[in-house]
This record gives sequence, structure tokens and C-alpha cells, in this order.
Amino acid sequence: MDAGSGRRAAVHAGGSRRPPSAQELARDEADAELLRGSVAGPRPPREQRIHGFNACLAMFARRPGDLRKVWLLESRIPALKAVLAHCVQHRLGYTVVGDEDLRKLSGSEHHEGVVFGAVPAPEQNLSEWLRMLPPGPQLAIWLDGVGNPHNLGAILRSAAHFGAAGLLLPKDGALALSGAAARVAEGGAEQVPLVRLGRSDNSLAQLASAGFQAVATVVRGGQSLYATALPGRLLLVMGAEQTGLDPALAQAAALRLGIPGSGAVESLNVAAATAVFLGEWWRQHRAG
Repeated sequence: MDAGSGRRAAVHAGGSRRPPSAQELARDEADAELLRGSVAGPRPPREQRIHGFNACLAMFARRPGDLRKVWLLESRIPALKAVLAHCVQHRLGYTVVGDEDLRKLSGSEHHEGVVFGAVPAPEQNLSEWLRMLPPGPQLAIWLDGVGNPHNLGAILRSAAHFGAAGLLLPKDGALALSGAAARVAEGGAEQVPLVRLGRSDNSLAQLASAGFQAVATVVRGGQSLYATALPGRLLLVMGAEQTGLDPALAQAAALRLGIPGSGAVESLNVAAATAVFLGEWWRQHRAG
């Protein structure tokens, strides 16, 4: 089939000839309507669309049982043979589509030739995350007011690279993993637990009891990151670029640190600044 023609070839597990169920018909019709551009509004909450080649491969490697459906360009078939074999074995549909179809399914020009429908990875709560945390040096990132999914994805990628133990999300914040964030994370979204916090004061007390020391990042007036001994159990609190940190969080920080530079620009963006802090913590506590 010519994938660029926009025609779709649905392949079902084992070449089964059984009639589709009512549920399958409804799901397939919903997918078809989405491709035609006739469906508006949020996607069903029980399924998340993940796009990006490395993001999809990482999801499949870590959570193959959560895969529900695959859409892909014909050119991606050789690289996704293991995924398609899994679909056949477990009676999951996969569909060869064109580029425009993938743009509609993913909501992005940067789909990289594949979209997965998958059960979202569950967020943990703070208590269970702390119970499972190994002893010794650990780094957690608390994101306060950060809302851009591309920043979230970039932070997850850096967090995975430098071995961060978790990404902490405020109780009432809207920030959550999306398809765009997963793509930018290049697989990092599957490696770093997302932890949904409760009340800030209770969460800070729990983290302090577990040995974490909070460090706030500031643009002006802080100690130099490179002249400071970072705690082994570091809670890195990162604020939104426009509004900065919540005053209560800044007040709770044992250290207020900045990143020295040339002064040619006022500061780094939140994702770049997080990567610099993570790299310095890794150098001090994990390198070698």
C-alpha cells in the first residue's frame, strides 16, 4: 500500500476473520472520525496518544501490556517489527496510515512516523514513592508552576540522563505527561516516576523526614551553584520562568542557588537550568 495516499490498511491479530464486536466498531469509528477532523474536545481519559519514535519504543520496552493500538507509516514497519508481532500475538489492531493521518492523531507535525494508543502510566503518591526509594544519594525535582509540555519533556530527558529519582507535581497543578512531553523526553518519561503531591506543607515535611534538603533556584542573590556542596538527598525546586517560585517554597529552601554565567542573558530557561543543576549534583555524588 502507498502510505502517502492516505488510504488505511487495518491489520488485526492473527488474521482473524471473526466479526468485530460493538466496542471495536465504536472505537474504530471514533478513530475514523478523528482522522476526518470531525471530533473535537479531549481524548478519552483511559487512553493516551504517544508519538515520537524513541518515546514509543521506550513505552513498549517498559510497559508492553499497556499498549492498545498502533498507527504507523509504512516506512516504519521494519523498525517496529517487534511491536507489530506483539500486536498480532495479543490481538491488538495496528493500522498503516499516511503522514496527514498521523498529524491528526498526534496533534503534532513531529510524530516521527508512529503513534501509540496506550494506557497512561500511573502517577505515584508521595508516600508510596518514598517507601520504594533506595537509601543513599537521591535527587527529586519539584516543579512549581511549570506548564509548557516541551519544558516538561526536556526536564524528563535530563532527569533520566542524570538519574533523578522522581519528578514531583503539585496537587492542584495542571501539569501532566502528554504526547508532546513524551516525544521531547526521548524515552525519559518511562524512566522517571511522576509523583503527585498533596498539600505543600505536608509534602515538604515528608520529604524532610526522608532526609531531603530543599534547594531553590534564583536568578539573582543566590550562592553560586559551582561553589556549593550539594546535599546528597536534594530536593531541587524549580519555578516557572515568569512567576518564579511560590514564596512558601522559597522560604522552605535550605539553600538559594544561582548559575553563574557571562551575563549576556539574564538567565537560562527552566529546562536548561534544571539540566545544569542535575549535572552538577551528578558530578558531586554519582560521577565515577
